Amino acid sequence: MGIWYIIKKLKIMKTILTVIAIGLIGIVAISCSPERAALVEGKSGVQLWGETCMRCHSTPSPADFNDTDWSTIEMHMRVRANLTADESKKIFDFIKSAN
Repeated sequence: MGIWYIIKKLKIMKTILTVIAIGLIGIVAISCSPERAALVEGKSGVQLWGETCMRCHSTPSPADFNDTDWSTIEMHMRVRANLTADESKKIFDFIKSAN
């Protein structure tokens, strides 16, 4: 492998990392926007649960897991689904009250 090959690969990696960083900044900016907060504010936990969770999978019954399990699921899904703290609290308060 020549030095030019390595330099070319490094430039490609730098471009890919830049695109990923810009995407992440966009996600954070959208998830923290006042518009999103206003949309979440007027919705109940059951509404958010149905709308948010059903985007990717069928929603399990709240009785499928105990409170300890739901707490673990909450931490995981907050990251996976890019939930705000308010969305997560409303959704999992509903789930825990229903199980």
